[in-house]
Amino acid sequence: MKENDINELANYCLNCKTKPCKSGCPLGNDIPEFIKNIKEQNFEQAYKILSKTTVLESVCGRICPHMSQCMGKCVRGIKSNPVNIGILEAFVGDIAIKNGFNMCELDDSDEFTKNVEITKGIEEINDKKVAIVGSGPAGLTCAAFLARAGVQVTIFEKKDKLGGLLRHGIPEFRLPKEILDSTIEKVINLGIKVEFNKELGKNISINKLKEEYDAVFISIGANIPWKMAIEGESLNGVYGGNSLLEYNTHPEYKGKKVAIIGGGNVAMDCARTINKKGAENVYIIYRRSEEQMPAEKKEVEDAKKEGIEFIFQTNLVKIIGENKVERIECVKTDLIKKEGDTRLSPINIEGSNFELEMDYVIMAIGSMPEEKVISSLGLELDKKGYIRVDENYETSIENVFAGGDVCGTEATVAWAAKTGRETAKYIINKFKNKEKE
Repeated sequence: MKENDINELANYCLNCKTKPCKSGCPLGNDIPEFIKNIKEQNFEQAYKILSKTTVLESVCGRICPHMSQCMGKCVRGIKSNPVNIGILEAFVGDIAIKNGFNMCELDDSDEFTKNVEITKGIEEINDKKVAIVGSGPAGLTCAAFLARAGVQVTIFEKKDKLGGLLRHGIPEFRLPKEILDSTIEKVINLGIKVEFNKELGKNISINKLKEEYDAVFISIGANIPWKMAIEGESLNGVYGGNSLLEYNTHPEYKGKKVAIIGGGNVAMDCARTINKKGAENVYIIYRRSEEQMPAEKKEVEDAKKEGIEFIFQTNLVKIIGENKVERIECVKTDLIKKEGDTRLSPINIEGSNFELEMDYVIMAIGSMPEEKVISSLGLELDKKGYIRVDENYETSIENVFAGGDVCGTEATVAWAAKTGRETAKYIINKFKNKEKE
């Protein structure tokens, strides 16, 4: 985007003293302040302000669900359109990479540092070592804040490239790999070591890491697709949305009809990816109304513009076929308010069943951790199979922490990154307090 356009977007911000947009950001970015510096053409200072709370500016600016977070709180949005915070954040992140801006120093004079109690260069933590398992948004953020405070950090990644969900779950048209690579390079250049092709439960273990490191942070994600437990779900042609995006194991879609089940951003990413690969018809089937879709509105609008058909208030009840998908049976739903619930619940309407010819069905209704890996860690799990953590993201084993999707946090990049940053804060405080004892 041209600088004149950026200036226009920045000048639209009212720089509210109450900063409601900041409260809507999971990371607590000081949005009015960084935008104020854009207005003043002080891009480096804008970056330093953002780097107090995040290290994923170029990423979050592009893929966060802004309307359900920061932009949804913008006072401009009450009577008109909100400030386009995402574009402004991405601009600052991109220009920082291009010009080699340094992140802010984490020293005692900084307001954010006082809040999170991270101080750079504390002698008593320079010899401390932390292992980060997984390099998605939680892992990268935890690693970055630890390294900036002087801790020795090593990331263990099961694949041959860093990024986790950001690399293997977000399509190129939403997050260009060049941008992701530059963002990760900025983090690694803080002095972080990396070991590739290291997978928890296979060639690394919690016990071994505990022996060699002072703390361990597990951020391996939760990318095993949920199932609906309906008839026909095991037929050929039924895929999990998360796995499809992660492993890029797409079948041939040309001339085929594809149903995407779900209403979140994974459903949108699957639908748009499959549509771009030449499918004849792509349908998004969602059991609630459009207003209740958790997907970012922009992603929904982009999907509509690309010709994807939405079928709302419709529930999938059966997948039909001999050995492979041939048809699906759906039922219309009614939305009712149940006692104690704040969200309308879908109820199947008796006798409203209908069938659609279909070649593939993609389940995009959520995901969970890989049970085989998680159960082998010896950590306490919650009833949904996520790693149980306390308010400091510490697991049932002392000095072993977990963050991001693997502990059931809200499934957005910013929320995952927040768990990484807050864990880094707690680990550093724990190191410092131990040294004082």
